[in-house]
Formats: sequence, C-alpha cells, structure tokens
Amino acid sequence: MFDLSQYFPITDPTLIFFVVMLIILFAPIIMGRLRIPHIIGMVLAGVLVGKYGLNILQRDASFELFGKVGVYYIMFLAALEMDMQGVKKYKNLIFTFGLLTFLVPFVLCFFMGTALLGYSMMGAVLLGCIMSSNTLVSYPIVARYGLQRKPSVTLSVGSSMISLLMALIILAALVASYRNDEGALFWVIFAAKFFGYCAAMFFIIPRMTRWFLRRYSDAVMQFIFIMAMLFMSAACCQLAGVEGIFGAFLAGLILNRYVPRVSPLMNRIEFIGNALFIPYFLIGVGMLINARLLFGGGHILWVVFCIVLFGTLGKALAAYIACLGFHMPLSSGHMMFGLTSAHAAGGIAMVMVGMKLEVEPGQYLVDNDMLNGVVCMILVTCIISSLMTDWSARKIILRDKTLPGSDLDKKADDEKILIPVKYPEYADNLIQLGLLVRNQKLNRGLIAMNVVYDDKNIRYNMEQGQHLLEHCTKLAASADVQMQTQVRIAANIANGIKHAFNEFKASEIIIGMHMHHDVSNKFWGDFHQSLFNGLNRQIIMARIRRPLNTLHRIQVVVPSRAEYEPGFYRWIEHLARIAGNLECGILFKGRSEALSLINEYLQNTHPSVRAEYTVMQHWNELPKIAASMTDDQMLVIISARKGTVSYKTAQERLPEEIETYFAGTNLLIIFPDQYGTPLDSMTFAEPSHQEEESAYHLLNDWIHGKLGVNKKK
Repeated sequence: MFDLSQYFPITDPTLIFFVVMLIILFAPIIMGRLRIPHIIGMVLAGVLVGKYGLNILQRDASFELFGKVGVYYIMFLAALEMDMQGVKKYKNLIFTFGLLTFLVPFVLCFFMGTALLGYSMMGAVLLGCIMSSNTLVSYPIVARYGLQRKPSVTLSVGSSMISLLMALIILAALVASYRNDEGALFWVIFAAKFFGYCAAMFFIIPRMTRWFLRRYSDAVMQFIFIMAMLFMSAACCQLAGVEGIFGAFLAGLILNRYVPRVSPLMNRIEFIGNALFIPYFLIGVGMLINARLLFGGGHILWVVFCIVLFGTLGKALAAYIACLGFHMPLSSGHMMFGLTSAHAAGGIAMVMVGMKLEVEPGQYLVDNDMLNGVVCMILVTCIISSLMTDWSARKIILRDKTLPGSDLDKKADDEKILIPVKYPEYADNLIQLGLLVRNQKLNRGLIAMNVVYDDKNIRYNMEQGQHLLEHCTKLAASADVQMQTQVRIAANIANGIKHAFNEFKASEIIIGMHMHHDVSNKFWGDFHQSLFNGLNRQIIMARIRRPLNTLHRIQVVVPSRAEYEPGFYRWIEHLARIAGNLECGILFKGRSEALSLINEYLQNTHPSVRAEYTVMQHWNELPKIAASMTDDQMLVIISARKGTVSYKTAQERLPEEIETYFAGTNLLIIFPDQYGTPLDSMTFAEPSHQEEESAYHLLNDWIHGKLGVNKKK
C-alpha cells in the first residue's frame, strides 16, 4: 500500500509557503460558514497541520520570523489606529484599568499557583506575569468592524501595554534574582536604559519621519521607511532589556499622527499585515499547541483548568470592575474583557525565559506541566477572546446605531467631490486632500477630471491627461476608494469644469491654486476667478507644498458674518475631518459670534478634535498670523465671493498679502456655498466676472509711477 507519511512533514520552503497560503485563503471561508471568528480558524489550522496534529508542516524558521513580525504588526497597528485624543482624554482611566488588568490576574494566579498547583514562589510569580499580561490577538476583529476609536477599545489597547510593561519589569527582576544581579544598581541601570530608549525614540523617529515624508513620495519607499522605524524601535527595545513587542507599540504611538487613517499608506500597512504577517503568526501559535494533552487526562488537565479559569476570571473581574467604575455601558465591559483576555506572544516569550532559569542542577523554573499548560491555555484564551470580541462588537454597533451623527450624514448626502487635475506634481496632494475631506460613512468615490484645450495639441494633451487620471485612480484605489474620471475638451477651462460639475451633480470642487507664473502672471491664473464667480457651490483652492501628514496645526481665518453664509457648516465639517484624520490641532480666528457657533458644532459632532479659538477683530491681522506660522502648519482662509454677506473690500488685498507673507506656506482658500444660481450672464446687479484689480487701482499705480512715488508693500 502506498505510504504518504514518507512525504510529511513538508520541509521544502516553497511547499510550506504554498500550504500556508492555502490555509490563509480557505480558513476564513470555512470559519465564515461555521459563523466562527476567522482568527480561531487560523489557530486551529495551525494545530491541525503542526507536529502535534497531522504533522503536515515542519515549523521551520519562517514561522519564527513571520510569527515575530506578526505579533509586532498587531501591536503596531493597535497603536497606529488608536485615537490619540481619546488617549489624552482617558489617560487616567487607561492607567487605572492597566493596573486593574495587571494586579487582579497576577494576585489570583499567584495564590492559585502556590495553593492549588504546588509551584514555588518564583514559579507562581512567573505564572502571574504570564496571565496578567495579554496579547491583542482579537484586535483585527475590532478593525474589521471599524471600532478602533471606541473608548472601550482605546482603554483596552492602552491598558494592555501598561500590563505588559509591568509584567516584563517583574520578569526582568525575576531573571536578575537568579543571576544574582538584584539590588539598587540593577534597577538604576535598567531604568536608565529604558527611559533613555524611550527618549531616543521620541526624539529620533518624528524628526526622521518628517524629513523622509517631505522628500520622498514614492509609495513603496514610504512603506519600507515605516517598517524600518517599526523594527528599529523593536530592536532597540530589546537592547534596553524589554521585550520587542513593547517597542513595536511605542513606534505605532509615535508614528500615529504621520499616517492618517484614510491614507494610501495606512491601507498598504493594514493590507500587508492582515494578508500575510498576522495570519502567519496565528498559524505558528497553533503549531505550538499539543491538543492531545487535553484528551490524555491526568495532571495536565488540572493545570490547564486552573490556569485558564483563574487567569480568565482575573481579566473578567478587572474589565467589569473598570466598566462599572467608569460608568460605561455593559457592552463596553464585554469588549474590554474580550480584548484583554487572550494570551499568545507575551506568554510564550515569558515561559521560554523561565525554561532557561535553572533552580537546581538539571531542574528549571518551568517544568513540562507548566509549559504544556500555558501552551494549551493560549488556545483556549484565543478562542474565548475572539468569540467575546466578535459578540461585543456586534452589540456595540447595535447600541450606537442611533447616536448623533446619523442625521448629519443624511443632510450631507449630496456629497460628490470633483477634483480637476492638470499637473502631475500637484495631483497626488489634491487626491490626498480629497481622501481626508470625504465622508467615509457615505462610502462614495471621488471624481477626477482633466480639461484640455481644443487646439492643435489636443490628441497629445488628451493622452497625457488620460495617463494622469489613471495615476489618480491607482492612488485612490490604494486607499480603497473608487474614482470616476473624465478627459474633457473645452475652449474655456473654467466652462469645461463648470459643465462637468453640473453633469456629475457634484457638491464641491477641490482644485490646485495657480502656481505656474510662466503660464499667467496673475495670482488667480486665467480661469480660477471665473470658476468661483461662476459657481455657487463650495470651492477649495489648495496650495500644498509639504505633505499633509506632517502637519501639526491648522490655522483658520474666519471673516466676520461668515456664520450667515449657507455653506458655513459644510466647510467646518470638512476642516474637522481633516484635523481628525491627521490628528492635528486646529485654531480658529474670527469674531466671537462665529467662533461660538463653530465650537458648538464641533462639540456636538467632532468632540475629539483639538480645537482652539482666538478672537480676531479685523481682517488686517493677517500679517500677524504670518509671524506665528511654521513649516508644520497650514493656513486656511475662508474667503467670499463679491456681493455675498461676508465679503469685505479688505479681501481684495488677499493676493498681495498671500504672496508677501505666506509664500511658502501650505494654504487652502475656501469659497463657501451660496444660495441661488450662478450668474452666467452679465446683469446690472453684478457682473459674472471680476478683474483682480479695478481700473481705479491701475490708474492709481500709473499716477504713482509717473510721480516717482514708491508704494509700500
């Protein structure tokens, strides 16, 4: 009879990778039909193909490598997607919950280890460290439901790092006691290395990131740079005497504000992690688990039962005590328990350390029963964590379906953003701005168009325009956003954009400011002014000189009576989305009447946005604002069309002031929505086109020139 066992376990790296890809492909399909979280499927698949199951795969070095990368990725993504405003807001609650979720399981498992399992004091301390820490194995479930910024998730992620750090510190002290390194000197050296490491990361990573992102826009290079920062932080953390998973989390916290949630870069990071590294890690964890021991009876069942019961009970008590103490809904308590109850990478790392600590000659701190008990515990807690997190996520979605915000989304249901693009060097920034501004809940795509003149170069220009639009489509697709495109022929660029605006039934336009003075020496160029005078919907003109994800602050200049414009709340909403996605501060400057309404709106709809308000009595304070602008800030000017309620003659000096005081600044000029229809024809009330400079202004310049009088700039 033909014997297949001679071909197993598979040792060829190519075949191992092929089998792993099949598992990653089919495990979610099978688990989906069984209504079981996919994460459990990955772990169970690892149990099945490992040496303790069907012995199909050999756990080669790739599982060690990808497994470590996978757990780093989980921690990194958790920190990268955290709501940093929520962290600042709930920092005291995070610290309190972190202490609870460490101390309660530690104390329970310590007394259980000594009283019920007969471990030594040191062995019970090690077991307490293992069970008081946790791995965010079920975090991908939270990401799938889009709940990363819920308070319960923020508390769980933050507290996980606190409990892990405390467990690692106690583990370091345990190892030092066996090496006879205990004493004040050990703790001084350890503290100096750890705090030196943290200070170095907070100093080096932001500066390197700003420098790199400002100079290189290539998608692959940006991704590789972020990965380099992740593993640099993890490696340096190990040198400081702490497990590398803490370093991965710290890197995510530092890079949080440089990787916007809706950016193509974030999409690439999540895609690579969820498609390869995290599943590989979960399968590798499963391959370590000897499920046969659970059916063999004897002492091992008692060990597994005690470890799982007291460890899980401790995490549950900590979560629900915190939930009640913080006056949070019960579903939030379920989520906190689900996220903090799994043990994987941290537990494995700690038990491996214990296996190297020799108590007596030939006898080690961790015996086979504790090792097998901990490994089996990992399987059970991963299942409990995944099921509880998935169930609580559904509960939270149902709980929050009537929260404020849904009505606002319905009112803003007309959102269709049109982005005219012409120059390749500006297109990426305009698309990125569109991604930051769009309403993710509506899940609508963007519209990009290129207008070419009807002249002798029409075919060449159309071809170049099509290539540019294909590039824009790829950029939007990398952020999982659809894009409609059109190359349009027109004798007048402004008319071509306006006609497309009406055909697409767009709600607003994002367009680059005129910066090619070889084409036109006017500030607005040849058609921008005709565009905002010929349309009554919101137009955002952007001049982006530095990457948006390096912004630290947005300064918004609001004219008096801006609150009376119909588009008042639309531009506030868009700026709030930009600030929220970039996690940067926003400073509004204007009259107190407008500022109070802006504050009220943001408190009701975007409470996490860090908004500040400064009273600005007159438009002539723009030069003062220039003195406070830095490279990592962006200026937003809320302008107005002539004849509207917020228009003032001082705005006629806007081009001159921008060129004089804000030449190198990131800049948005917003023309808000107006009532009525655009004035397409000349009327006695208001002409459809306004020149940048009046005849009186030109005459005044001519007289001063003839008289030899120098004008003051």
